Amino acid sequence: MGDDHHIAAIEIRPAVPDDADGIARTFLESAEYHAALDPERYAIPSVETILARYREDRQHTSRTGSDGITLVAELNGEIVGFLDACLYRSPDLMHREMTYCHIAEIAVRRDHWDQGIGGRLLRAAEDWGRRLGAEFALLEYLSSNTRAGFFYQERMGYRPASTAAMKRL
Repeated sequence: MGDDHHIAAIEIRPAVPDDADGIARTFLESAEYHAALDPERYAIPSVETILARYREDRQHTSRTGSDGITLVAELNGEIVGFLDACLYRSPDLMHREMTYCHIAEIAVRRDHWDQGIGGRLLRAAEDWGRRLGAEFALLEYLSSNTRAGFFYQERMGYRPASTAAMKRL
């Protein structure tokens, strides 16, 4: 019963500029985690940079597509997770003409992992995308982040759709 009550107490809602502090704390924790997994590609941005992005609602401006949303998971007045999503259309002429719900960022505070928060955020974003005509949800995750891979594929029903390869130049 304790876990059910805890999950029920979590509110998933669209972010407002005043959520920037809680989003920044969550974002920084996620950046630290990713920088530890792949320090060649990931860095920890300054808190000021993150705060400015979310206070000024600039988190979706670098994405293709005009519609975007940031969702937060709030527990007892504290932001414990967030997700950025936007609508996206592939520029590849071989791809069918369709809209994707692109999950650009998702993070949950480490002390709230395994409590269903990430799943609730992801389902809320999928619902948002579906309402706006998206046919697929699309996301990327670091291949060495096996925890994320298990979550997306085994718990949330995502499947690999493409492989990105890279080499240092």
